[in-house]
Amino acid sequence: MSAVEQYARAHIVTDAAEDLPAVPVALRYDPEAEPPEVHVTLPGHHEWVVARDLLERGLRTPAASGDIRIWPCGRVQAVMEFHSPKGVEVVQFDVKALVRFLRRTYTAGAPVAHRS
Repeated sequence: MSAVEQYARAHIVTDAAEDLPAVPVALRYDPEAEPPEVHVTLPGHHEWVVARDLLERGLRTPAASGDIRIWPCGRVQAVMEFHSPKGVEVVQFDVKALVRFLRRTYTAGAPVAHRS
């Protein structure tokens, strides 16, 4: 089974007065990892590891684990908040991109049927 990789466009949320352009964020899932986890790589090579079930829950209702918080923002967006000793990174995604990625993670982990 091969890893699932997808780029999603996201907005880094800051306190800057101007709107920042969307940036590519890499999402990666390895179906052989246990427990199931998603690697989220932000610009500048900041990588976070998020439990797949936390990501799923966070698309429906506020969810948190350790230094990561995820919550829906209206009907079409979701926010991920990453805490570290260096500060907080807040990223806003379109829910469609995250749902599409999560669906791919389940098909990647499904066994392939062989015909006799």
